[in-house]
Amino acid sequence: MDKKLFRSLLLLITFTVGLVFVVVRLDLLWSGFRAVLSNFTPLFAGLAIAFVLVRPCAFFRRILDKGLGGTPFARLSLPLAVALSYLLLIGVVAALFAFVIPQFALSVGRFAANLGGYLAQVQVWINELMAWLNLEQLDLSQFSQTLREFVNGLFSALTSAVPQLLSLTSGLVSVVVTMVLALVFSIYMLAGKDTLLGQCRRVLRAYVPKKVYDVVLDVTALTAETFSRFVSGQITEACILGGLTFLGMVLLRLDYAPLIAVLIGVSALVPVVGAYVGAITSALLLVMVDPLDALIFLIFLVCLQQVEGNVIYPRVVGTSLGLPGIWVLTAVTVGGGLFDLAGVLLSVPVASILYTLLKRDVRKRLARQSREPDEQDGARPG
Repeated sequence: MDKKLFRSLLLLITFTVGLVFVVVRLDLLWSGFRAVLSNFTPLFAGLAIAFVLVRPCAFFRRILDKGLGGTPFARLSLPLAVALSYLLLIGVVAALFAFVIPQFALSVGRFAANLGGYLAQVQVWINELMAWLNLEQLDLSQFSQTLREFVNGLFSALTSAVPQLLSLTSGLVSVVVTMVLALVFSIYMLAGKDTLLGQCRRVLRAYVPKKVYDVVLDVTALTAETFSRFVSGQITEACILGGLTFLGMVLLRLDYAPLIAVLIGVSALVPVVGAYVGAITSALLLVMVDPLDALIFLIFLVCLQQVEGNVIYPRVVGTSLGLPGIWVLTAVTVGGGLFDLAGVLLSVPVASILYTLLKRDVRKRLARQSREPDEQDGARPG
């Protein structure tokens, strides 16, 4: 047998066996891949922190370059910008723990204390509805007793879980170590961003053809810009929306203003679905107090979201991601089904990148096709 034919058959058989193994044991390969990726958690977390802080760092660096330019301290602009960025991050986290979380805990405690009264009010509404429908009344007293027994059992289980403290402590230590390593990685990435990017470009230029090198740089720049605009816009939008919700509820004298403001702000981080989840959850909290309060809140929230979507968001983000609404909903649905919460959060910018790349390629192909008939007409003899 010809050696070239034998090598081709051997390569084909090897590829077929490998493909069958991948298809049959896809679950095993995926679990192994996730196990390997879990070891890089501090690196990925550090990259995420550095990515969030890259714009504040650039802002502080521009100011420091203007203030320290031409002085012996000009070389300190980058370290000072990095330090100010992390001070800003620490300040935001400290403000969250100092102001928002105590109010949040107070609202949750108030809700738990008034739970019996809310159930009694719900019982009255159900009785009125059953009487209007000429049906047998539904008693919620057993439900209230069952709920109290569940809460008491939960507290007793927590107090008797002393043997689990060791594993809880080890898990907490692991989380702390991961966060410390993530902060260290993020500092190195943020401070040495220019050096790291230069090294990556040199490696690509050395091992990748020129055409592929240009494509990789273009896609990387588009990805960085899209994710940066999306992350900074979503975080700023969530803070503004939560703050305006709190201010409006205080002016309207609605209950659970801190709790609902946090719910609306956090849910705003999730595209499309988050707004509905936050609104429904908040309305359910208020309807137990007074249905009229829930109606007032929903009207206020709809007006606020209209103002936020048409006035605040375009100014905060600058330009939209350019993804049509139907594809945003599709991306969130598919991403959530495949990768759970991470898929919901990251599906919109990923879909926006793919949409932009596809749109560019379609324009290039159409432009090439429109030029070909002209070239053919020019090549024909007169």
